Amino acid sequence: MFIEKTCQEIAELVGGELVGSCAQHLSGVASLKEAMQSDVSFLGNEKYRPQVLPSKAGVILVPRDFAEPVPEGRAWIRCDDPSSAFSKVVVLFTPPPVTYAPGVDPTAVIDPTAVIGHDVHIGAHVVIGRDVRIGDGTVILAGTVLLEQVTVGDHCLLYPNVVIRERCRLGNRVILHPGVVIGADGFGYDSGPTGHTKVPQVGIVQLDDDVEVGANSTIDRARFGRTWIQQGTKIDNLVQIGHNVVVGPCCLIVAQAGVAGSSVLGTGVILAGQVGVSGHLHLGDGAIALAQSGISKDLDPKALVIGTPAMDRKLYAKREMYIKRLESLAQELAKLKQKLG
Repeated sequence: MFIEKTCQEIAELVGGELVGSCAQHLSGVASLKEAMQSDVSFLGNEKYRPQVLPSKAGVILVPRDFAEPVPEGRAWIRCDDPSSAFSKVVVLFTPPPVTYAPGVDPTAVIDPTAVIGHDVHIGAHVVIGRDVRIGDGTVILAGTVLLEQVTVGDHCLLYPNVVIRERCRLGNRVILHPGVVIGADGFGYDSGPTGHTKVPQVGIVQLDDDVEVGANSTIDRARFGRTWIQQGTKIDNLVQIGHNVVVGPCCLIVAQAGVAGSSVLGTGVILAGQVGVSGHLHLGDGAIALAQSGISKDLDPKALVIGTPAMDRKLYAKREMYIKRLESLAQELAKLKQKLG
């Protein structure tokens, strides 16, 4: 499906102000660096501002206060939120999402006790165990395994090679990307002089409505009770969530982050890439841990921390400033010692 639009039509789509004009029709989207004359691009982060003028993009979505003059033959579209506006343009030029017709692939293995809802798609080599329940309109793609007594809600999307272990529960509209493992045993051992004795992990994992989990992420089952990911939380690729963790509503957990057992994240907590959270901690509502932070203590609501051990961002910046001055201070001290003889 090939679509062409004028710059005026793009401006109307995003509710922006057109500045300048491009003669050619627009037929795609691209980054500032890679865009060609027929592409729409956007300035969503100030650090990319130097790329705007050299870009070949026919149209660039920019903030309302962007004052650079428009080169001949190109156009800006000034808008309140270029990133959000660009998402509308991306949808315009990309093919419609893939849909999956209801039905069961003949290679799927489904226990006769399983209860399958209406309009469910079950792909090739899917395995569905005893007493599993699957809600209406759910899509389960190739190679996925649902063990005994798993419950999956309505309109979920399970990409290939997802594994959900026994008794775990998914709400409605949950999305699990390829390779996700829900309900593997928590990492619990009693260690002694003769080795490590496994502590039974007999709880479950519960994912509430509208949770999304990225590729190859793992969420461990509870030692007892549940590991609980609450409504609307989004988890990136390669994230590890330990046993009995509670992640509150609408949290964001970015790639390669790890949360150790029995920690609790409040509403709207953000863990940036490679953040590590020790066990048995509480992170207050709205707390933000910047990339590679190591969190070893509880965080207050709306805390903003960085570093290992994690500390308030302002304190961290002050310490970094002092550290950078150490060399010059040492040189000044050496000169003073020489003068004093």
